[in-house]
Amino acid sequence: MLKTVILIGGPQKGTRFRPLSFEVPKPLFPVAGVPMLQHHIEACAKIPNMKEILLVGFYQPNEELNRFLMCAQQDFKVSIRYLQEYAALGTGGGIYHFRDQILSGAPEAFFVLNADVCSEFPLPEMLAFQKEHGDTHSFVILGTTANRKQSMNYGCIVENQQTNEVLHYVEKPSTFVSDIINCGIYLFTPDIFQHIGAVFQKNQQDMLLDEQSNGWHRAEVIRLEQDIFTALAGQGKLYVYKTHRFWSQIKSAGSAIYASRLYLNQYHQTHPERLTSNKDVGPKISGNVYIHPTANIDPTAVLGPNVSIGMDVTIGAGVRVRESIILHGATLQDHSCVLNSIVGWDSTVGKWSRVEGTPSDPNPNDPYAKIDSETLFRDGKLTPSITILGCNVNIPSEVIILNSIVLPHKDLNRSFKNQIILRSPDRPLILLRL
Repeated sequence: MLKTVILIGGPQKGTRFRPLSFEVPKPLFPVAGVPMLQHHIEACAKIPNMKEILLVGFYQPNEELNRFLMCAQQDFKVSIRYLQEYAALGTGGGIYHFRDQILSGAPEAFFVLNADVCSEFPLPEMLAFQKEHGDTHSFVILGTTANRKQSMNYGCIVENQQTNEVLHYVEKPSTFVSDIINCGIYLFTPDIFQHIGAVFQKNQQDMLLDEQSNGWHRAEVIRLEQDIFTALAGQGKLYVYKTHRFWSQIKSAGSAIYASRLYLNQYHQTHPERLTSNKDVGPKISGNVYIHPTANIDPTAVLGPNVSIGMDVTIGAGVRVRESIILHGATLQDHSCVLNSIVGWDSTVGKWSRVEGTPSDPNPNDPYAKIDSETLFRDGKLTPSITILGCNVNIPSEVIILNSIVLPHKDLNRSFKNQIILRSPDRPLILLRL
């Protein structure tokens, strides 16, 4: 019997995903037409003997999360439950806190997946690899190759090239260590809890010695990467399975558009029914495009490549959309143009307006390049990136919004470039006196 744990984090995480995470928990943000988490669950549900999928995080249970869990459980015919942490416990502390739930039913092994990655999820291959390498008590990290410079932004793995054993592990080193990086997808046996428990006991002892600490609460904060993998490396228990298939982090809104492109391309093999094709009557489709069945799209519109159109979206005559995500209830009026952007829920782009961003794609000439972690500002200026319209933003006719982030519920009255728009321009700025 197998299980899966998906680490979904909590509300103080995902700050780089704002303003989109104001409206929906980041793991439920739609990527290629379905919630980000659904890609993980689909991959896990295909594994034979997968008994249960547990989501671990510190979001407050809400209607949207509960509805997603109920629908996913019905669709994939597997038990799915949410286990809420009392605080952020780290990637290892969360699974240790709920170890009894994970071990219930005596699974022989369990996967741990970070929610903020997109991947082809080669889970069957990881299972086969575990049986071929080491003993039945070994642990497996999914790894991939990055270029030399970008590798230092990830967990770096030094392997024995003959056995694939992890000899050395360093999280985000300051100098080059290895071009094999940690993908945030793991296969553990129940023995992992002995190693996490040893760290927990050490933390407890350190807390007792430290009179300034606030007791046992901090002892449960355990990081798989720094606290567990670093110690296990070179002990003959930790192995790396390297994938050459697609993988990317989803840390920012810009990386969500890139992830959408990867998943849309994968749909040719996994879900061809989700891709829209050209028809005698309907919009012109270029490349991979997902359109929700409830969307209302004028036949003169041109969509693609790499476009995702959500529920109840309205797209007018002559509209052009490329490399973008259009969310539930949005309206793109006649002859508007949306490029490299995310248009938020119930937002409106006026006639003949242009909403455009700058993509943050990996270098196409480097097969090992990954998407860079975006910094909002560089040299005191807003870094050019995709344009994001938050929920219920109204863009008037005949304006240009370029490389900007517009927070929710804003009515704009002119063009903007390289701006973060916190308030409607026609309203006075309110200063709070503290």
